[in-house]
Amino acid sequence: MILPGTDPQAIHEAARRIQAGGLVGFPTETVYGLGADASSDQAVAGIFSAKGRPANHPLIVHVADAQQVADYASSVPPFAARLMQAFWPGPLTVILPRREGVAAAAAGGQGSIGLRCPAHPVALAFLRACATGVAGPSANRFGRVSPTTAQHVQQEFGDSLLVLDGGPCEVGIESSIVDCTRGRPVLLRPGVLTRAQLEAACGEPVLDKDELAREAAGLGDAPRASGTLEAHYAPHAKVRLMDAGAIQTALDLLGADAAHIAIYARSIVRIKSDQVLYRRMPDDAAATAQQLFAVLRDFDAQGVKLIWIEHLPATAAWDGVRDRLARAAAS
Repeated sequence: MILPGTDPQAIHEAARRIQAGGLVGFPTETVYGLGADASSDQAVAGIFSAKGRPANHPLIVHVADAQQVADYASSVPPFAARLMQAFWPGPLTVILPRREGVAAAAAGGQGSIGLRCPAHPVALAFLRACATGVAGPSANRFGRVSPTTAQHVQQEFGDSLLVLDGGPCEVGIESSIVDCTRGRPVLLRPGVLTRAQLEAACGEPVLDKDELAREAAGLGDAPRASGTLEAHYAPHAKVRLMDAGAIQTALDLLGADAAHIAIYARSIVRIKSDQVLYRRMPDDAAATAQQLFAVLRDFDAQGVKLIWIEHLPATAAWDGVRDRLARAAAS
């Protein structure tokens, strides 16, 4: 059932379900999460079961404020503290050393744990009412397109799941993930926060995944992190990333016979078939991120078999969207 997140009684009921070991769908500024009590390995097992997610693939624990970090992390490096001060509440997850005996299932059995304080009033009210950290991966079946409305969550899990409705997500793609466990900050998953913003906040260089590969011998293995599998965020239709010229050439060759194809592009294309869907991609990276998953879900709902997406500009602002589309196309 979907309940309004602005209703205090709905918040109370959602928190009661979490405290009783149940699951709740809840909004954040990035995507909707599927929440369970992070301190209960049994409750967290319900997330893995509902999503069809491997139990060794870690979850992000959502906290109401930075004070709750000490409940889950054994230490916080100074650069991690600076990142949290700059971007919490907000779309940033920090991976920290995990306190022994705490949230083992949520961490996928690792000695580290991902923590985030979301910037959404409904999420914060919900987390305060729960009085515990809430493990919350995206509220969708594992590997599929993340949900950015309460209705998306209901489509995934049905009416039996209580979903707090906080409206469409403002950011639209998942948080940036920075590993803070190995003495230097490492960006494991890009989001709307650019690497330059992260570096300015933490006061030192932030390694990316390519630099990490070159320096792996010195830093040790990266922890497993949510949403970093090669294939992820995929609609049922096959996604192909193409330049604008290739999209137009393919459409011209197919002509009126083109069918079951959707196009998401910044360029205006000539379409000769009424069985081809076209959605113009915004020129702005933030606007594209906000609508991306909803667009992919809508294409799926209309039964297309192929989704052709124009290559993105090669600038840092587009890194988060580029990451999601590369993983969607790999499925």
